[in-house]
Amino acid sequence: MAEPSRDPPSALSADFMSFSPGDTASRWLACADLQQEVYRHLAEYVPRVLCQGGGVAEQQEEQREELALQLLLLAPMEWFLLGGEPAAGLALLQQGGGAAALCGHVFKVGEPTYSCRECAADPTCVLCMQCFLSSAHRHHRYRVSPTRTRTTRTRLTGLLCPQMTTSGGGGFCDCGDAEAWKTGPSCQNHTPANRNLETEEDPVSLLPPAVEERSYSIFSIILQYAVDLLTWEQEDQLPAGLEPLQRSDSYYCMLFNDEAHTYEQVIYTLQKAVSCSQKEAVSFATTVDRDGRKSVRFGDHQFCEQAKAVIVRSTSRQSKPLRVQVMHSALVAHQCFALKALSWLGQLIQYSDGLRRVLCQVGLRPGPEGENSSLVDRLMLNDSKMWKGARNVYHQLLMNSLLMDRKFKKLFAIRFAKNYRRLQTDFMEDDHDRLVSVTALSVQLFTVPTVVSSSSSSAAPTPLSLCPPLTPDPRPQNYERLQSDFIRDDHDRQFSVTDLSVQIFTVPSLARMLMVEENLMMTIIRTFVDQLRHRDAQGRFQFDRYTAQQAFKFGRVQSLIGDLKYVLISPPPQWSQQLRTKFLDGFEAFLDLLRCMQGMDPVVRQVGQHIEMEPEWEAAFTLQMKLTHIITMMQEWCSTDEHVLIEAYKKCLSALSQCQSDLPDGEQPISLSLAGHAVDTFRYQVSQEKVSIHLPVCRLLAGLHVLLSRTEVASRLPEQLPLGELSPHLLIELPLRCLVLCAQVHAGMWRRNGFSLINQIYYYHNVKCRVEMFDKDLAMLQVGASMMDPNHFLMIVLSRFELFHTFSAADLRRRYREANKDLAQQNTLIEEMLHLVIMVVGERYVPGVGQVEPLDEVRREILHQLCIRPMAHSELVKGLPENGNKETGLERVIDSVASFRKPGVTGRGLYELRPEWSRHFDLYFHHYSRADQSKAEEAQRKLRRQNGEDTALPPPRPPPLCPPFASLVNLLQSDALLALEGAVLQWAGEPSGGGWTESMLQRVLHLVAMALLEEQQQLESSGGDEDISFTFSSKITRPGEAPSTSGSILALLENLQSAPHLEVHKDMITWILKMVGNIKTTRERTSGSSVSVSHGRRPEETVRDKDKAERKRKAEMARLRREKVMAQMSEMQKHFINENKELFQQSMEELEAAATTAEHSPPSSEPTCAAQICVGPRRVGGAERRQLVTCILCQEEQEVRGHGRAMVLAAFIQRSTVLSKNRSRGVPDPERLDPLFVHPDLSVGVHTASCGHIMHATCWQRYFEAVQQKEQRRQQRLRGHTSYDVENGEFLCPLCECLSNTVIPLLPHACSPARSLEHSCLETWLKRTNQQAAALDSTHRKQSHGAAQQAEPAVPDGFGVSFVPHDVTSSLRNPFSSGVSEMINTFSMSAYKVGLKVNPNEQDPRVPVLSWSTCAYTMQSIERLLMDEKKPLFGSLPCRQNDCLSSLTRFSSACWTAAPIRTVQNHFIRLLSVLVLVPDSQLEDAPCILDVDMFHLLVYSVLSSGSLHSLDQSGRSSVDSAHLHLLHLVTVAHLVQVLLTFTAGEPSMDQDGEESEEERLTCQLYGRLRDHLGRCLPDVSSGWRLWRCVRAGVLPFLRTAALFFHYMNSASPPADLLGTGPGQWEALCSYLSLPSNLLLLYQNHRTLLEPLIHRWCCHPGVGQVLRGGGVLVRFPRESNRLIDLPEDYSILINQASSFTCPRSGGDKSRAPTLCLVCGCMLCSQSYCCQTEVEGEDVGACTAHTFTCGAGIGLFLRVRESQVLFVAGKTKGCFYPPPYLDDYGETDPGLKRGNPLHLCSERYQKIERLWRQHGIAEVIGHAQEANQTLVAIDWQHL
Repeated sequence: MAEPSRDPPSALSADFMSFSPGDTASRWLACADLQQEVYRHLAEYVPRVLCQGGGVAEQQEEQREELALQLLLLAPMEWFLLGGEPAAGLALLQQGGGAAALCGHVFKVGEPTYSCRECAADPTCVLCMQCFLSSAHRHHRYRVSPTRTRTTRTRLTGLLCPQMTTSGGGGFCDCGDAEAWKTGPSCQNHTPANRNLETEEDPVSLLPPAVEERSYSIFSIILQYAVDLLTWEQEDQLPAGLEPLQRSDSYYCMLFNDEAHTYEQVIYTLQKAVSCSQKEAVSFATTVDRDGRKSVRFGDHQFCEQAKAVIVRSTSRQSKPLRVQVMHSALVAHQCFALKALSWLGQLIQYSDGLRRVLCQVGLRPGPEGENSSLVDRLMLNDSKMWKGARNVYHQLLMNSLLMDRKFKKLFAIRFAKNYRRLQTDFMEDDHDRLVSVTALSVQLFTVPTVVSSSSSSAAPTPLSLCPPLTPDPRPQNYERLQSDFIRDDHDRQFSVTDLSVQIFTVPSLARMLMVEENLMMTIIRTFVDQLRHRDAQGRFQFDRYTAQQAFKFGRVQSLIGDLKYVLISPPPQWSQQLRTKFLDGFEAFLDLLRCMQGMDPVVRQVGQHIEMEPEWEAAFTLQMKLTHIITMMQEWCSTDEHVLIEAYKKCLSALSQCQSDLPDGEQPISLSLAGHAVDTFRYQVSQEKVSIHLPVCRLLAGLHVLLSRTEVASRLPEQLPLGELSPHLLIELPLRCLVLCAQVHAGMWRRNGFSLINQIYYYHNVKCRVEMFDKDLAMLQVGASMMDPNHFLMIVLSRFELFHTFSAADLRRRYREANKDLAQQNTLIEEMLHLVIMVVGERYVPGVGQVEPLDEVRREILHQLCIRPMAHSELVKGLPENGNKETGLERVIDSVASFRKPGVTGRGLYELRPEWSRHFDLYFHHYSRADQSKAEEAQRKLRRQNGEDTALPPPRPPPLCPPFASLVNLLQSDALLALEGAVLQWAGEPSGGGWTESMLQRVLHLVAMALLEEQQQLESSGGDEDISFTFSSKITRPGEAPSTSGSILALLENLQSAPHLEVHKDMITWILKMVGNIKTTRERTSGSSVSVSHGRRPEETVRDKDKAERKRKAEMARLRREKVMAQMSEMQKHFINENKELFQQSMEELEAAATTAEHSPPSSEPTCAAQICVGPRRVGGAERRQLVTCILCQEEQEVRGHGRAMVLAAFIQRSTVLSKNRSRGVPDPERLDPLFVHPDLSVGVHTASCGHIMHATCWQRYFEAVQQKEQRRQQRLRGHTSYDVENGEFLCPLCECLSNTVIPLLPHACSPARSLEHSCLETWLKRTNQQAAALDSTHRKQSHGAAQQAEPAVPDGFGVSFVPHDVTSSLRNPFSSGVSEMINTFSMSAYKVGLKVNPNEQDPRVPVLSWSTCAYTMQSIERLLMDEKKPLFGSLPCRQNDCLSSLTRFSSACWTAAPIRTVQNHFIRLLSVLVLVPDSQLEDAPCILDVDMFHLLVYSVLSSGSLHSLDQSGRSSVDSAHLHLLHLVTVAHLVQVLLTFTAGEPSMDQDGEESEEERLTCQLYGRLRDHLGRCLPDVSSGWRLWRCVRAGVLPFLRTAALFFHYMNSASPPADLLGTGPGQWEALCSYLSLPSNLLLLYQNHRTLLEPLIHRWCCHPGVGQVLRGGGVLVRFPRESNRLIDLPEDYSILINQASSFTCPRSGGDKSRAPTLCLVCGCMLCSQSYCCQTEVEGEDVGACTAHTFTCGAGIGLFLRVRESQVLFVAGKTKGCFYPPPYLDDYGETDPGLKRGNPLHLCSERYQKIERLWRQHGIAEVIGHAQEANQTLVAIDWQHL
């Protein structure tokens, strides 16, 4: 790649020395043409400073460039503006400006924003963290969320997962804006002074006159310069005045960003085009994605054109090519400086409101071209042509200037509205996000009600005097133009100027002003409609033939709906005539939009064959869902003004009439008659004709009609309403067709129409759509039914359900005789029809239909959800519709109907229905699905049975209807419905036949109960019987009329009460008969008083007594039946025993013998104190114990024996840093690493865990081979399994599917020690061991080097140095069968391979060391867990951990038999050399005592000592003696280690009283250490403090030693160690055969140990470490914990928002991720921070796990509120975070926005998982449970 031709540093340095910004400013002041002089200066210096090449500039070069930029370019402007030294001038301006009333803090990427749910005018009104904490809103209900954009499909803006969230900053804090808040608009920091906005002084007048004049001049020049350069379209020329003096042939090949190409495509293309490496291509692609463009080649024109041609040719095959331009270097330099200049202006105006006002005036001043010629207009209209970085910079300037000035915000809003249509069109053809578009500013303008209200007139804005001539054009052309540009743009809206709409339209005053003065509402709607031009012949939208480009455009068009929502989000408190006119104009345009949706996507029932291709349906429902809130807001606006409501109702009725004008045409008129009533209608069958589910005009009319009732306009102003034009038959026609369609789909009649129709029906009833679809259809049926004769309504319903002939035939039994194959479908239709009648009459919880309040409706929704089961807060919220402010009203009523149950460590908090609200349960609640209804019915019946009540579920008492809907109740007593009910009841009397269903009968009983409740309610509320027109009880006592010739309904019910096949409905029938009796009693009373509850219950109580007696009789019969059965079973048992008497006699004898033995034998589980020793000659072994285990694969039982069949335990080995005290230690070279000596910092260990399941070795081998073969076959079809890696030996346990990668062989328990052998003292043993070690060392050196030494060391008696023939020692070293030996080798290799991360090598001498290492490290980690959880050392471990430790320890004690004996002997000699000086040895690499972990040293020494003992043939020493002496020696060494690392710390109170022996001996030993080391140790006079330190420091060592010897020697622990009471220390020392005063070990062997201690202290490494030359670990080691997290999650969000990507030049990280182990913040899920690990590029988190957690990582993804577990490079899972909201729930993705607080119990659970080394197991289970086709590339996180 060519380097740029730029001035050398020496040339610019000379300019630095000679250049004076003050002189340059003075020259500018004196010149005649300031613009020409400034341009000449820029033309000279900008190319020299900013001509960068294609390479990545170094940090030093960037700093030099910034200095040159400031000194040579910006400083002269500051001197010119301020007339002197800039720092002093800016300070004076800041002092004179006063305190800002508006906060104006611009949010950074991911910064938390707070919105008060009680006081915010709308959800877009937010506060920054500082203002929120200083405001009154912190005590209210609020929502917190990071500044983010929507989730987008991964294109060039993402790279890793199928979906990812790209967050972008933008927007500012609304603190101080009175229109944004209902109360408390300002925090304590921004409380305004008593200033009136109308009389507020012009801030420009506060500027010095000279500064004001110069600011107009320089701002005009710089802003003009920036606009010219950013909108410049020529690639090889510069604007006039900026041409360079010497034109060079240097060009850039500039690559621009788009949203159509992926990272991979761009990287591949760049590698091919410019011959760069992959890393350079990744860097280029990342910069292009972040800044919008990047130079990929620098050189002459031909050189750059070659690269351009390759890029265009490579990317134009599948889509449009990448945008590439060859641009002159001077042009690029000037464009870069233009962005710097705009940023400089934004920073400068922060110092003074006067400068901000001047910049606003300059930006909006009209240019010489006339319309749309201001600089701001030019920027907006060219927005779609700019790159992402340029858009971001000037958007920020607009927000810092125009949008921060109250008066100029209105002027800008007008300009924005004028350009709106063009901007939106450009955006829709752009491929960038809307956040980069200026159209996104609409939310800042259109939600200002007072501005929106002004957007339909042509009056000029008020503050014209503030700016030079500015005459707004009344035509809304600019808004349309802006939107058109946005549509044509290919970037997301976050990068479009249209995204500024959120900054404009959300200000109520601005929004209403724009509505009145600029006709904004109509402009938005017309722009939207114009963009959807694909229509059918009837003018309806048609989406089924959309191309990919049209679908893309449709997605971008939807942003217009958001702008309309901003405009309508705040209804006006007061209406003006202009506002009414313009709103109604917009409403009429909205009706035109709905007319295009009316009847779209019609469907026809498919008969014969299945539909071939599923029709498109998602687009129509997407449009419906987007418009749902708009329709609701329209109705809210109408409800606030009677005139608007009436006119809107008229317009909507007229629109519906036009839509239905051809409805009856061409249809055959028919006449229907039933139960003595007749009605004329036309023939229409849903199952044969076209029908559409989209009826928005009809539904809007239903909503407006309900509003007429709710606001009482219908009753007060009936003459102004076109009620005479209403045709009830036509009103109900379309909604009824839609509901019949749903019923037929449920009946299975539309199966051949595929899933598209099923999905439409689902969303029709779904909470996202039902408010403006299903609910409004039901409301329209209620409107029509209230205006019609109820019999006529029911006959039309029967006709549309195609059931009329079923109920109108003279002989109802004819439906059974007919050969009707679809009888089940007909029954379902009857059920659905009856359910529809129930809903039409019973659903009254809508204000305007019933006399209820809006909160009553919410309360009823919650009640019926909780009747299904207890639910979490989020579940309840999902089941409730949201309003435009994303509120459901749940919090206002939930406490009255439900009680909250807090969650535990897992699960969620749940709301449970209060018992007193169960009586309000309605089985046929209209929002229940069939599944929900079934669950609710079952739950409520179960509850009633538990309470001892009958199982009847009668309807609740309904609220009274509003007057316009009062006639609905007549449906219940209509003759047609009575005929229907009588027919069903008559069918139900026949047990068989299939002509009826229980659901059908249940609905009829429900209707009867509703009618009785209605009659009772009217009786109670009336003054006398003569006022009651509802006489249902008397009608059901009359015999049925034709065609039903049966008896009365009451007689039918009495007959059904005793029917045995209707037992389940008996309670409900009984309840109905009681109600009839109550009503009859009430009517018979002479007094007019309402019936009392107590009197009404007397007949009830009589019947209840009869029911109780019946139940008692049945219970007695059941008891007698059980007794009889039990007697039969007892007789059969006796008969069986008599037949098998001999077998039972033998079993009884064996049991008695066992009991007798147990009585006379001492209990082995509780040995005496003398026998409770685990190490040494006096220990008690477990040789007598037999271990019988069962293979989980073949179920065969097997005894564990050394020479038997090998049994293995599934296990998982992993590297670990859980105990690490030094994570900064570098990873050593595994080939040269010596693992024999483990540092006390335990930087990396090897941990082994097991699930505890046992298998035969051969069974496991066959199973593993089968897994391998299966995975080989799987890779041919799909990707490899993600939960385990067979290539690394991983598999899942066959029983529990726990992740495993090896097996531990099961070995028998240790034998009891030989009592005949004598126990030598420490001195004798040490002398003999030294001699043995010296002799072996000499022999090994002789064999290795072949040279004899001058003097042979003395060999002890009976020790055979040359006693190494394999055939002789094989029986001693290999007491195991070949199968067991093979498994020993298998586990050894696994530990070696995992521990060192190397390939298997059986000849490596480190193999046995890694086996010992995993044993020691696992012991230490488990001991730490037990200590921290305050659990007993023994008896508290789960079985799986107990079996794992037992098997692991016994394996470790035997693994030396599988290694070369010489290797193990050399290890022992080296280990011994740390403690004692081996005579004649040449070992010089022994570490100092402070660099060795003593427990590892003990384990290694004990497990390798058998290699020496196997050569000792004297028979005079036992291995148990060696173990005990090694324990004593290592314990003394650890005591010295603890004292050497002792720190005096803070002075504390010493213990009173006489000094104990322990304290005295501790002081003596510490004194000796000070004698050896001098001043390296502090002077301590308190023996009590020293002894306390020693005891605490050595305790973990003793506990792990006790665990080790317990499992190795199978010694039972003492009772004191099975609990946590007092006496732990003494019991522990006794168990280890140690004195309770450990200092006696030193005192009793002082002569022997003193030289050793002197040698330990004189090691050079000890002094070096104590003087700070190494890592000093103090004892006891503190347990590692996860980092401390803040209690409030928003603090974490705020910290993450300040985090910048370390490799992207200060760019904000898109996915900041916090390591929970070390607290490091990482830039995750990004190409920029990928690192190469083991030859593969991985993400920041994966790379961090290898340095921090040895391959295991725990992270918190801050902006997603997710915990991420990572294991290696290919495994990971997400885990619930420890942060919960007030309802006990997590919030993944921060979607709900409820405040989150730390749950310490859940965080402790995560920490416990980590400390138990369970992360890999959790990941394995999670990945096994979530097998998806689209796998997550965990290595890229």
